[in-house]
Amino acid sequence: MKLVILAGGYGTRLAEETKIKPKPLVKIGKKPIIWHLMKIYSFYGIKEFIICLGYKGHLIKKELNRLSKLEKWNIKYVNTGLKTMTGGRVKRIKKYLSDDKNFYLSYGDGLSDINIKKLFKFHIKKNKLATLTAVNYKNPKGVLKINSKSLVSAIKEKPLEYINGGFFVLSNKIFRYLKDDNSIFEKDCLPKLVKINQLASYKHDGFWGCMDTIREKKELNKIWNSKERAWKIWK
Repeated sequence: MKLVILAGGYGTRLAEETKIKPKPLVKIGKKPIIWHLMKIYSFYGIKEFIICLGYKGHLIKKELNRLSKLEKWNIKYVNTGLKTMTGGRVKRIKKYLSDDKNFYLSYGDGLSDINIKKLFKFHIKKNKLATLTAVNYKNPKGVLKINSKSLVSAIKEKPLEYINGGFFVLSNKIFRYLKDDNSIFEKDCLPKLVKINQLASYKHDGFWGCMDTIREKKELNKIWNSKERAWKIWK
């Protein structure tokens, strides 16, 4: 199986870093975050990668070619456009997955200690077009429940919720639900799958972290520089 990595966005919320390099190349420790992601999948035997490039894609290609010299990785780089949305980027790489019944999809800025093999087995068992990984997220704000009379009926202080963790297994049939370059995978494709009961949810209660902001970058680096290194499952 192959892993498709979405690595073409501008990363505007991380502008302090992304003015000079694309977000997947922002470093956690001494290596770019996309390298960490690929090491996670590689540990489970996934050695074929399709990188959906866009903003400063040539830098990603150059750096991964350098880093992959020590890895047995087969990397296909695809220029999916500067302004193409997430669903459009996936749509553009359809021809490279014609022989694959299923494939993995991940964002280029998320890390986890998820068991990729268990994720795939869950996907096969559920027999749906798509499986997303649901991860625990502690809402930093209190949540109000308001009734029909505009009265607060409950207050949940910093509740734990499940959110999309960005680790997917997708059937090759998913492409029929992706329209064009303006298609947003999360807003256009996934809701369609929900309506037809074709989106499964694999719950992962272990470590998960993403890097959308400088604060989150610092948090991931703090974890990596500690003894914990929560997502380092490889030796």
